[in-house]
Amino acid sequence: MKYVDEFRNGRIARQIAQIIASETQTGRYYRLMEFCGGHTHTLSRYGIADLLPANIRMIHGPGCPVCVLPIGWINLAIDLSLKKNVILCTYADTLRIPAAWSLSLSRIKAQGADIRVIYSVDNALEIARANPNCEVVFFAIGFETTTPPTAVAILQAAASNLNNFSVLCCHVLTPPAIQHILDAPDIRIDGVIGPGHVSTVIGLQAYEFCATQYQQPVVITGFEPLDIMQAILMLIRQINGQRAIVENEYTRAVTRAGNQKASELIKRVFEIRENFEWRGLGVLPNSAWQIRPSFAQYDAEQRFNLKYQPGVDHKGCECGAILRGLKHPRDCKLFARGCVPENPLGACMVSSEGACAAHYLYGRYRDV
Repeated sequence: MKYVDEFRNGRIARQIAQIIASETQTGRYYRLMEFCGGHTHTLSRYGIADLLPANIRMIHGPGCPVCVLPIGWINLAIDLSLKKNVILCTYADTLRIPAAWSLSLSRIKAQGADIRVIYSVDNALEIARANPNCEVVFFAIGFETTTPPTAVAILQAAASNLNNFSVLCCHVLTPPAIQHILDAPDIRIDGVIGPGHVSTVIGLQAYEFCATQYQQPVVITGFEPLDIMQAILMLIRQINGQRAIVENEYTRAVTRAGNQKASELIKRVFEIRENFEWRGLGVLPNSAWQIRPSFAQYDAEQRFNLKYQPGVDHKGCECGAILRGLKHPRDCKLFARGCVPENPLGACMVSSEGACAAHYLYGRYRDV
């Protein structure tokens, strides 16, 4: 396929691997964090780690939107379904995130709750129009990539006076999470592979603080194997040259300024939350969006008077430490021992972008 096969060429991958091996310095250890769960999936699926020298360690970051969503928000969505009798629209991955009392959205759906899997927020608008006597809530999660469509849906609902539609907003921001990782005294990394899809919206400029404030090399890259290998090579060269800049490997999609129209849509509908809880990272200031007061009637938190309460994850789950780069999925005693994609005990095993799910699916644990 044009523009895909070119980035999956095994011969070129081996050539890049040879260059990486020749340029890594003996006696030096390179700790590189791929922030995005999409990159984690590609690394595992194509066995990229097997092509790298032993002194390069890839560390998984908190860039999986399903993984970083804390249990408290799942509990709120469950309460909406069970107590407020709404039609809850959501993406498929959120259905299996474990919640309190051994519940999940999929389990209460099996018990009769009206929960509908959608593929686009437009589907939620269609459901609201088709059910004018029912309250329809869109459970919105994701980073900057999925935030503009939610903004458009709220604007469309306002323009058409669609009064039975609202949004439970859990959209989060990438830069504050990266800053938290760089500030953490117990996490040491030498370079960051920045997310590609997010960067199409926020642009390169959003990461410049990494280089100027933290002297941390950053390379924004795409999601194909050769994209990631080239990004690793670019980071190695920055580290060896004692440079710290933001480089763009994903030039076919990302610019310095990003998508200005999308950013304007976001800011028109949303404003920054003062605080938001992340799984594994704790409560981060200014790290998520909330709906502006001018669109309060489409804010499910306001509409149903919801009050967030933190929840407690499975006591044996190491998802929080894995999201912070402190542990590998294999370090969790539940990994592949009860916690599997068909029965996830932790959020990192739910989505294909989760580190645990990626290692399970492509690490031969599936065959054991």
